[in-house]
Amino acid sequence: MPNIKVIIPAFNEADSIPLVIKDIPKLVTEIIVVSNSSTDATEKNAKTAGATVLTESRKGYGYACLKGLDYVARQNSKTDIIVFLDGDYSDYPEELTKLIQPILDNKVDFVIGARVKYLREKGSMTFPQIFGNWLATTLMRIMFGSKFTDLGPFRAIKYEQLLKLNMQDKTYGWTVEMQLKALKQNILYTEIPVSYRNRIGVSKVSGTVKGAVLAGIKILSWIFKYGFKK
Repeated sequence: MPNIKVIIPAFNEADSIPLVIKDIPKLVTEIIVVSNSSTDATEKNAKTAGATVLTESRKGYGYACLKGLDYVARQNSKTDIIVFLDGDYSDYPEELTKLIQPILDNKVDFVIGARVKYLREKGSMTFPQIFGNWLATTLMRIMFGSKFTDLGPFRAIKYEQLLKLNMQDKTYGWTVEMQLKALKQNILYTEIPVSYRNRIGVSKVSGTVKGAVLAGIKILSWIFKYGFKK
């Protein structure tokens, strides 16, 4: 069996994190929850549910993901696949099996869980999210010939390919950076339609005007940066 590790950035997800961990398929080798300065019982509940818990004091989605990857890099065992998903229970963790299947079949190296409309619960994505995804993926198609339709956080990638991407973004641009670098390096990718529901709690990004604006600016800056980069 492949060595599959799941990284879950989490900020004050005490109510949802046990549900996320419970629904992750047993074939996963290790579940790594990175608490991004949580002030509630996120860390305690994640440990109780069976996850490895790390703490990252610097706030930012990218900081949390990088913390998890640093932990994986320091382990002795060989990691084959890294899966990222959110800790708010908006993703369906049990769909991890269909997300990793194209990688296990050696068809691609990178899979995005696309939050398609017909599988989304009503209200699960805000208008800024829907518009932002459309704008970003449209620009990526025009500028890079991309076939991406979503910047969804639920994604799987071969660990060796992820290392080659040399991920840098510390905050909102993490997902789009990964996709842009995959395009630049000609990494084989695909999208798999996934279900999506209303999250537990309030979104730290799309749930606030400030978060939505900052995320949009960061995403667009990454796209234009790579659009003009030789």
